[in-house]
Amino acid sequence: MAEFISLLFLFPFLFHLSQASTRPGISIYWGQNGNEGTLAETCATGRFSYVNVAFLIKFGSGQTPELNLAGHCNPSANTCTGITSDIRSCQKRGIKVMLSLGGGIGNYSLSSKEDARNVSRYLWNNFLGGRSAARPLGDAVLDGIDFDIELGSAQHYDDLARYLSLYRRKVYLTAAPQCPFPDRLVGGALNTGLFDFVWIQFYNNPPCQYNGNVTNLRNSWERWTTSIKAKRIFLGLPAAPQAAGSGFIPADVLTSEVLPVLKSSRKYGGVMLWSKFWDDQSGYSTAIKNSV
Repeated sequence: MAEFISLLFLFPFLFHLSQASTRPGISIYWGQNGNEGTLAETCATGRFSYVNVAFLIKFGSGQTPELNLAGHCNPSANTCTGITSDIRSCQKRGIKVMLSLGGGIGNYSLSSKEDARNVSRYLWNNFLGGRSAARPLGDAVLDGIDFDIELGSAQHYDDLARYLSLYRRKVYLTAAPQCPFPDRLVGGALNTGLFDFVWIQFYNNPPCQYNGNVTNLRNSWERWTTSIKAKRIFLGLPAAPQAAGSGFIPADVLTSEVLPVLKSSRKYGGVMLWSKFWDDQSGYSTAIKNSV
């Protein structure tokens, strides 16, 4: 009887945790501007549920992987290992921290299924739950891997997703496809059905982004949410007009016209912003947080 009572006592708490884990939130990209504050400071704002550390700009095809964190630290000089305490600080707050692969510059590709396996091993041993003598961000264990693949070909990213999903410890898989459906580079990977969160880039893509009315964006959103298997799908936006060539939505328009339409989807997960630096300039996440 005592055990039964204790379980009844715990159940509301466990239910609360379950609900919290699926509550809509804001995902932010951090790492490409040394003037955006530290990772720990980013998480301490209380505005973000997910942080993508950007970017691993070189990997695959036999290359030595290369991490680029702009002005924050120099991985080649081993000065990024101090970020390990920042990662743990974020995770203690319940924030999931991903390593983002790719980006708009760099040299990355996967040449074969075996190449994808090798990259997955590198990621596991150097950023996730494995072991390596040279972990670029120290010994903190990141929560997952983000696929922000914007260059090269689509080959074998589905294999990489499958290999990352096989490890004994859960590896969250996220992706940042462009809003035209299907995405040219990660569409095949998304078809595996292994991705937890997909933050779609509804910017720099005039046919499917907001253009004064919500019709094109809504139609694209519905296509995405009904066509791919993912736990949650996010609206990806620039955090300031200068952060992208097009697609910025003023905060008041987002909260009054756009989000009410998207929230009708059971897969709605929140908003992704590029990036922490631009968000600092605009205060965008602060303006939208209570409406996400």
